[in-house]
Amino acid sequence: MVKVKTFTSPLKIFHVHNELMSLDKEVNEFLETNKIKKVVSVSDSTTCIDGGTMGVIRVLTYEG
Repeated sequence: MVKVKTFTSPLKIFHVHNELMSLDKEVNEFLETNKIKKVVSVSDSTTCIDGGTMGVIRVLTYEG
């Protein structure tokens, strides 16, 4: 069965690298904790208000 999980993170100027690393860690911990063996896709998109980047949404599709 294919399942979808979303993760979000705010993005602050000059802190984007750390926030993306934290998001990667959160996703990896989810994969390990739930013993996910097959990831179908991972997709990132940004949220935006008035042309400014406010956050990132990571969508993980996996078989579970």
